[in-house]
Amino acid sequence: LPEARGAPLVLLYLLGLRALAQVSHRQLLSRPPAAAGPRDFSAAGYLDNITAIGPRTVGSPENEVLAVNYLLEQIRGIERESTDAHKISVDIQRPTGSFSIDFLGGFTSYYANITNVVVKLEPRSGAEHAVLSNCHFDSVPNTPGASDDAVSCAVMLEILNTLSKSSESLQHAVIFLFNGAEENILQASHGFITQHEWAKSIRAFINLEAAGVGGKELVFQTGPENPWLVQAYVVAAKHPFASVVAQEIFQSGIIPADTDFRIYRDFGNVPGIDLAFIENGYIYHTEYDTSDRILTDSIQRAGDNILAVLKYLATSEKLAKSFEYRHGNVVFFDILGLFVLAYPARVGTIMNYITAAIAFIYLSKKVLQPKPRAVHNLKKLLTAFSLTLTSWVCTLVAVLMVAVFVSIIGRALSWYTHFYVSVSLYGTAAAAKLILVHMLAKKFFYKNMNEQYLGDVFFDASLMIWSIALAVMTQIGLCSAFICTLWVAFPLLTKLMIHKEFSQKGATIKFIVMYMLGMFVPYLYMLYLSWTVFEMFTPVMGRSGSEIPPDMVLAGFIVIFTMILSSYFINFIYLVKSTKTTLVTLTTVFVVTLILVCSGIFFPYSSDAANPKPKRVFLQHTSRRFHDIDGNVVKSDSGIWINGFDYNGISHITPHIPEINDTIRTPCEEQAPFCGLPWILPVHFMFRLVKNWYLPAPEILPRSPIQFKLLSKELMPRSSVRLSFEVSGPSHMSLYVRPRAGSAVSRWSLGDGTPVASLGGDYFVFYSRGLHAAPWRLWLELTAPEKHSDGIVSLAIAAHYFFGEDQKSPQLHALLERFPNWTFSSGWSCTYDLFVF
Repeated sequence: LPEARGAPLVLLYLLGLRALAQVSHRQLLSRPPAAAGPRDFSAAGYLDNITAIGPRTVGSPENEVLAVNYLLEQIRGIERESTDAHKISVDIQRPTGSFSIDFLGGFTSYYANITNVVVKLEPRSGAEHAVLSNCHFDSVPNTPGASDDAVSCAVMLEILNTLSKSSESLQHAVIFLFNGAEENILQASHGFITQHEWAKSIRAFINLEAAGVGGKELVFQTGPENPWLVQAYVVAAKHPFASVVAQEIFQSGIIPADTDFRIYRDFGNVPGIDLAFIENGYIYHTEYDTSDRILTDSIQRAGDNILAVLKYLATSEKLAKSFEYRHGNVVFFDILGLFVLAYPARVGTIMNYITAAIAFIYLSKKVLQPKPRAVHNLKKLLTAFSLTLTSWVCTLVAVLMVAVFVSIIGRALSWYTHFYVSVSLYGTAAAAKLILVHMLAKKFFYKNMNEQYLGDVFFDASLMIWSIALAVMTQIGLCSAFICTLWVAFPLLTKLMIHKEFSQKGATIKFIVMYMLGMFVPYLYMLYLSWTVFEMFTPVMGRSGSEIPPDMVLAGFIVIFTMILSSYFINFIYLVKSTKTTLVTLTTVFVVTLILVCSGIFFPYSSDAANPKPKRVFLQHTSRRFHDIDGNVVKSDSGIWINGFDYNGISHITPHIPEINDTIRTPCEEQAPFCGLPWILPVHFMFRLVKNWYLPAPEILPRSPIQFKLLSKELMPRSSVRLSFEVSGPSHMSLYVRPRAGSAVSRWSLGDGTPVASLGGDYFVFYSRGLHAAPWRLWLELTAPEKHSDGIVSLAIAAHYFFGEDQKSPQLHALLERFPNWTFSSGWSCTYDLFVF
């Protein structure tokens, strides 16, 4: 088979499948949305009004008063227009509580007087059971939070409006929770599910979230167990988009994020469905997350889906007996956004093992025919198997070396704004390396061997690899093993149907066409899935910290997908007479792209008004004081602490603001917990201190300074000491605890009473409050040695001023104004005090 005939056809085939997969991702946006019951959704008006309030940080008047009053006004209006078939009850909850969570390396959360707006829609005669719909109306500081999560609250208001006007009575209640403290790491949902009287009636929930701005809402978590919930989504959702692959990726912790799903699952023992917008994550949690960037069709489609699923659950017999259906996990995935396939994981396990067994039987027969040559055949198969794996390892190593080189020379994230650069750089390198390894093997190791025989053996080697992967993934319980099933079943069927053509000398265009048609399903699905994965992960690389080189992560993903997509085309390398032209073309594209990347022509960030992709920078104007055991201040300083949220640090910013340079790197105060720095969350493990900067600045004097008092010291049994404190200050504070040498924290008044250490061994407590909260009182017990003249514990408290007159000092405001327009620079003031007791 000449290369001029084979390679271009394979390339055109893959490009065509990629285009089809990309179109399938967009087709739901272009398709006219179906009507949502008696009326279309008009949630866009709600969305505009919520975001017009501005940033809604917990504790701010915007969040605690303006947003709450707006929601209540709309809910009361809906209540006045509801039909007699329904009863609407409204409650404002302001819970106080504490819990520990293993998110971000582990920390403890304490909240006081935060706000929940809770609405219950039920039949006029009442209902014993309920389904919960959850959104949050708070936002991170300095952002309007349109997608995260005002749009979900807008959709929920319109769903409440639609359901309340229906003359059809529901069988179960629907509880709408507009929670006011999700961005504070899931506090409001914890307050609701552990303290509200209506929480006891909830049998299932739908959580509405965002990791991007608009687009399709992806079902990325379900359960735990309760396959009937997935079936409910499959039956009811009008525009399904769901993936168990996304669920297993998210729950692995690779993505540094979490949702209220965890709280309802872990603290409420309630099963549910987690949905999130994933498109355009570049502007998630930035000032660009505005209502005008969310297409009306996205809101309509989300409303169609959620309304349909809520109505289905609220009229389902299974909701009342949900715990009876709590058995096993479920495999689910959508087919190009058209419909969802879902089946119990135990059924999937049987299917997977049967598929793998059939493949192994086929391979065994191939090896044993003819029997006298069984050993020879087995040796050839294992050699091809080993060579394929070797080519994958060599490819991964080579491409990662390129990624390391790009990172070292300071050109990381060159593809952040131009994704095609990553394909041209790492994709071509991966494909070229694969071809090179097999071309050399063909030339030197398989010299003068029959081409058709080699093509057949390498096809079987790929089938063997996928069969082993299928068995292993099934054995460890991964629902994503269904992908391996596709890559075993369809190629095996294809081989059986055209086995005669495999053995014919001089393969024809007919053979290529039949082969590609047989591979159509797994290749199309993998391209569709890869597009989803890259759409989710590429923006995350711009906010994943400075520890992990993003080029290595993305290059790794590209290599993995290249290996998968090439697995059943490796045999073509042995079928064609030469691959030199293809290899030279790929190498040329790679070299040219690498030169362009090294030259810096591809700037990572974009200020394009229509499609911004900003660099994230966080600045904290900080005043620090370090006290000794006698309470004397032994050291103090003030400065603007600067963190770039990606691997590039400030290299692109220094030309614009020369005083932010490598001469002001942040020093670590070794004797203090968390290096003596005012982390708002325990994300220190994501950032290198060599990529933190501390620009000297005048001392800040907040109008509402923190008050930290030691109330008492008590000797307890077993050589323990109890220290009691009272703290008052702004709405957000962080407490850091480090026992001194020989001491240990044994108990405290937070969470369930058992202290939870963060990565590195220090203890982190995140505090937030709403309005009119009482001073925070806490205690901790420490076991201590008899002699502890230098103290038993170092304890630091940081106060964060996210809003109001104390938020930005004149110096901080002036510095923020100087940042280039391709950055999102978020700033606030804070104080830090370290004490020894």
